[in-house]
Order: sequence, then structure tokens, then C-alpha cells
Amino acid sequence: QVQLVESGGGLVQAGGSPRLSCVASRITFGLYRMGWYRQAPGKQRELVASITSGGSANYVDPVKDRFTVSRDDAKNTIYLQMNSLKPEDTAVYYCNAVWRRLGGLNEYWGQGTQVTVSS
Repeated sequence: QVQLVESGGGLVQAGGSPRLSCVASRITFGLYRMGWYRQAPGKQRELVASITSGGSANYVDPVKDRFTVSRDDAKNTIYLQMNSLKPEDTAVYYCNAVWRRLGGLNEYWGQGTQVTVSS
């Protein structure tokens, strides 16, 4: 079955620069738009950054100029480099894979990795 496995979270001090990774298995990775979402306590899950199969990246305003999403199709892996972390970045970060194929949609989620930013 399809698996997305995130890693790289943990407790980080404000201003820190951790990198999250997400390894996908059993999908044709190059077809998928990949994304990072996050969910803070008491809040809805929100998109953080995404990258298309062609490598075009998009970011939400709160993380622009601080986070960088990238993908390595040879390794079936996407990354989220997070810089200048703030306490408000504390959340569970989820990896997402979407393929809008003819006649349907394939979408998968990882189990999430906790990022806690201490002030």
C-alpha cells in the first residue's frame, strides 16, 4: 500500500532551522503534486507549501522567505527546509501527495511529524 513517511520534526528553539523529509513508496512519484500541511492545536489543517511535478513551488504568506520546499524524484522524497522558526510554527506537519488523473483523483497523507518551537 502507499506510504508517506515524514521525519525531521522535534523540539526546536525559536530561530532554528530544521529540515523535514517525506519519503513516498508505491506511487509513481513524478506524477504527483507534493505538499506540506500543518495543524496546530485547536486549528484546522492548513497548506504550508507545495511543489508541482514540474518543480514549481508555492508558499503561504506566513512562511514565505523562511521555508523552502524541494523534491528529489530519484529518491521519492520531498523536503521542507524551515528557517527562522517562530513559536507560531508549532504544529503537526503532514506530507500530502495528489495526482489529478483522468477520471479521478489520487490523494495520500502521511502520519505527520510534530514540530514544537520553544521561545
